[in-house]
Amino acid sequence: MYTPRHFAAEDEAGLDLIERHGFGALIMTVDGKPEISHLPFVLDREGNRLLAHAARANPIWKAMDGSAEATAVFNGPNAYVSPDWYEKPAAAVPTWNYAVVHVHGRPATLDDAGLIDVLARLSALHEARLAPKRPWTVDKLADEFFAGLRKAIVGFALPLERIETKIKMSQNRPAADYARVHDALAAQDDADAKATAAMMAALQPR
Repeated sequence: MYTPRHFAAEDEAGLDLIERHGFGALIMTVDGKPEISHLPFVLDREGNRLLAHAARANPIWKAMDGSAEATAVFNGPNAYVSPDWYEKPAAAVPTWNYAVVHVHGRPATLDDAGLIDVLARLSALHEARLAPKRPWTVDKLADEFFAGLRKAIVGFALPLERIETKIKMSQNRPAADYARVHDALAAQDDADAKATAAMMAALQPR
């Protein structure tokens, strides 16, 4: 991924982004053709890996033998930036602020116990965000139904062999322009713009 020095970020920043924005695109080559699947992932920091599952009808899992490389792409906040927000708009052009992480590794499928662990981790992660609702767990499923469900999906782990993190949030602009872009985005009635402004504020507290 092309990443100018202004926008390069440490791996830890990328891992934090994945934890907040865990719905990613997994890219692999299957039978000589690129295959892209959009999947929810959970980060296993202790195991230095990403965990997920795919439908058994999805051909992407057939390439997961631990030898073929894959890339998982995660997008964070993003928003359009108008040159009118700069102090000298006549000397600038429109751009886009965004955060993205690429994780490269060689995924391998998991056994049934591993699949159950993936399902439990995923539901626990997202159910916790719905508090004070009482969390849903896989234990609530009927045994026969759960067994049938597991036959229709495949769990897998993607080792974190290489991480690329790019956070492009106007860091290359003068401080005055940075502040003006932040304020303009924060003032918009748009969730993406506000989230981008929040990330800018976290990078350079005002």
